[in-house]
This record gives sequence, structure tokens and C-alpha cells, in this order.
Amino acid sequence: MRSTNPPLCTGEGRVGFQEQQHVPHDPTPTLPCEQGRERLRLAGLAPVVQRDTRLLILGSFPGAASLAVQRYYAHPQNHFWFLLSAILNEPLIHWPYALRCERLLARGIGLWDVLGACEREGSLDSAIEAGEPNDPAGVLALAPRLERACFNGAFAQAHQQRWAAAGLTAVSLPSSSPANAGQRFEHKLQVWRAALHMEGHP
Repeated sequence: MRSTNPPLCTGEGRVGFQEQQHVPHDPTPTLPCEQGRERLRLAGLAPVVQRDTRLLILGSFPGAASLAVQRYYAHPQNHFWFLLSAILNEPLIHWPYALRCERLLARGIGLWDVLGACEREGSLDSAIEAGEPNDPAGVLALAPRLERACFNGAFAQAHQQRWAAAGLTAVSLPSSSPANAGQRFEHKLQVWRAALHMEGHP
């Protein structure tokens, strides 16, 4: 007999490189989806940080490609890993994801997003609804030496005040997203390089 129950949105995905360092967060419930509804409740990724992380790069929310493989900036046309490879002078784009994250952490750089959950159809920030902001206090407990928060793109930058109020220096970055095709890679690289430079940074 065919079930009459609605399909379920599992909301899986709160797994990151540092699985043991999840920020306390109310679990995203399993939600019934109306037939034909395409905006599902999605859960983001865990922060990639450690105690000596000094700089945190914050995106908006992982795109569909990133959620599918549980990796930050997994879309092949996203400039993120190309930018960090050039800035750190390391071939991150040719290395496995786990090694990329290890090298960022070794340089005092962490990754997270301004939203921990949302509803969205597709991958565009403009399609995000019912966003649930991540709590700066949670990541500061994991990374007490954190000094600077760099916001990747306009959507993330709209959350700067929340992070500045937590005592962090807030810096705006041009989006690394393939949707930001109007800015040349060279311009992005110049701004990102300046923003990620910190005195005493390895």
C-alpha cells in the first residue's frame, strides 16, 4: 500500500573537518515537506577552527555542491581555494580537502558561515529564507584567540555588526562565488590578500 505520508527533509549535514569541535546548536529537526515544495530546511557545516585560530572567514551558507560533499567551497568555479592558494603560496587546489583545512589551521585561518540553517531552493543567496544565524560566542569558546572576522560576499557582510559586537574586527571581502562574475580574479586577490594579512601571522 502506498504511503500517504509527505516526503521528509532530513536536514543532515552538521559535519565538518573538526567534527569534535561542533558549536552548540539546536539540532535542525526533520521536517515534513509539502508535496511540490522545493525549499527545504537545510543544516550548514561545522566550523573549521582550533584554539589558536586568529582569523575566521565567514561565508553566507554552503551551496548545494558543498552540502552534497560536506566541504566548504566545493563548487569547482568558486574562487575561494584559488585565492587562498595564491595568498598562502601553497598549492591547496591540488590537495585533498582535509589537507587544505590542515594548512589553513596551521596559518591561523578558520572557516564558517554566518548562517547555521536556512530554507533555500538552489544555491543563490537571494533564495535564502528563514535563516538561523550562527552564534559568535560559540566559536569564540573554541577559538579564544580569534581577532578578525572576514565576510565573504554581501550576504555575509550584512551580519558584520553581530560579530563586531562580539569584539572581533570585521573586514569585508568581495565574494569568491561564481555568481560574482563582475569582478576580476586579480581584483579579488588584491583585496583578499590585504584583508588576510595580520601582524605576526605565520
